[in-house]
Parts: sequence; C-alpha cells; structure tokens
Amino acid sequence: MKTCKQQIIQVLKKSLMNQPCTIATLPATPSLFFSSRPTTILRRRSHSCSSNNITMTESVSGSGNPNLDSLFQQKRILRTKVKKDLKSMPASQKSQEDTAIQNRVLESSWFKSSKRLCAYISCTPLREVETSEILSQILSHPPEDQDNHTQVKKKLYVPRVEDKNCHMRMFNISSIHDLIANSMNILEPAPEDSDGNQREDVMQASDPVDLFLLPGLAFDKSGRRLGRGGGYYDTFLLKYQALAAERQWKQPLLVALSYCRQILDEGVIPMTPHDVLVDALVTSNGVIPISKTAFERM
Repeated sequence: MKTCKQQIIQVLKKSLMNQPCTIATLPATPSLFFSSRPTTILRRRSHSCSSNNITMTESVSGSGNPNLDSLFQQKRILRTKVKKDLKSMPASQKSQEDTAIQNRVLESSWFKSSKRLCAYISCTPLREVETSEILSQILSHPPEDQDNHTQVKKKLYVPRVEDKNCHMRMFNISSIHDLIANSMNILEPAPEDSDGNQREDVMQASDPVDLFLLPGLAFDKSGRRLGRGGGYYDTFLLKYQALAAERQWKQPLLVALSYCRQILDEGVIPMTPHDVLVDALVTSNGVIPISKTAFERM
C-alpha cells in the first residue's frame, strides 16, 4: 500500500511533468557571464514597500522612458541566455539538485518553525526547481520542530493567476485534491472548495505569513531576482509587504530556490524600480542568507 505522502508526490509529479508550459525564445545575443565563484554571504539593503496598485509587466511597445526600456531589453536578453543554459542542463543533474534543494528546505529550522507559508507549484517544462516533495510534506503531515520537539501544522497558500495584468492571488489548500488544471494544464487552487465555500485568500487572512518560497529564472548573491517578465510575483510581494507594514506584522522571509547555474555574477541582473529583492537563496550546495532578516532568522 502506498502511503498518503507517496500518493501526493506521485499525483504532483505526474501533473507537473505533463504541463505543456511554453518557453519563449528570442534571437541569439552576446554572451553573459555566469558565476562560478564559491558561495559567499553578503548583506544588502532592506526591502521597500510601494503602492498596492503598481504593476510591472514589461511592455514590448515600450514604457516611454528610454532608460527603463533599456533595462527591460537587457532583462529580455538575459532571460534568453538563462533559458538556453537551463535547457542544456542534464536531467540527472536537475534531479539531483531538485532533491538536494528540497531536502535543505525540509531539514531547515526556519522551514520547520514556519506556521503559514506561500509556495509555488513547480512547472517542469519551465525548468523550475521542483517543489513536489515540499508540498507533499506539508499536505501529508506536519514536520517536527526539533528545537521544541513539537509538530507544527502549517497553513499553505499557493498561487492562482487571475488575468494577464499581473493579478495573482494566493489561496489556502489542505489537500492535493484542492488543485485543478487551468487552461494551460498548470495546477492551481480553485477559488472555491468542493462545498462551494470561498477559499481563504492570503491577503484577507487574519494572521501573517512567515515564509515565501519563490521561483525565478536567475538570481545573484545581493538578492536580485530575474523573473519571467510578467511581473506577477513582484506585484504580489509589494502588495503583501505593504499589507504587513500596515498591520504591523513581521515581514515574511523571502526565500528563492535556485539551481547553481541560475546564480549569476553581481551586477549582471538589471534592476527596475519595483523589483523585489529576496532575503536568501537555497541551492544544492547550501543556504545563502543575504538580508539582515535572513541573518536573524535562518
């Protein structure tokens, strides 16, 4: 007999492997340099909260600001390079790093002690770091907090894209059966549960989120994150940071999961005004705390 955990992992992996996600390609461009330096620990400036109404979709037609348009173009060129490099990653290496990264998260004190978290559902064709094992652990049984020798039941929120205007919501789920395939066959939470009740939106929750597990195309060790150009995560994170500040909550820990080849030299990733910096990176080689928040809580 398969355990509940094994069944969840099997369902998640089967669904994620079958997602026909489209990976954009752009013309070849001059080479960019990927970091091969040993892991270091760096500090960076703190996050700044911004307007709840800001959206960051990168318009092909231009923003009207030549400097901003230049940065967006640099990002598009960099995305092409990173996607090409990820596409060349051997399946065996990807699988090995997926396992190592998820184990580092699951075995960490900061994950075990978290009570409420937001996590992405990995899309295999997009070559994101797998999260199936992490999600299955949360949904099957609470991990033990070794410091306190207690079982911490976590509340999990996962993303649902509402439209093409950077509008993403995070809904609470308690079972793999709460996820449905959208029009692109990507697993998302249904807005309502099987009884027709509205699912809890993290923006309406009465308690703060401790932790965000974030995807991305590339990162650096000063906290810069390169997304896929839609602006969904930056928009959402700015809104949640503003909400936390308004309610005088502790800001959540923003942790990105990254393959080693996704970590670039500092200064390579362009920064636009509303890009949100991450607090830490988790790679197969270890955890890289970056911000003051990460040094205090990891």
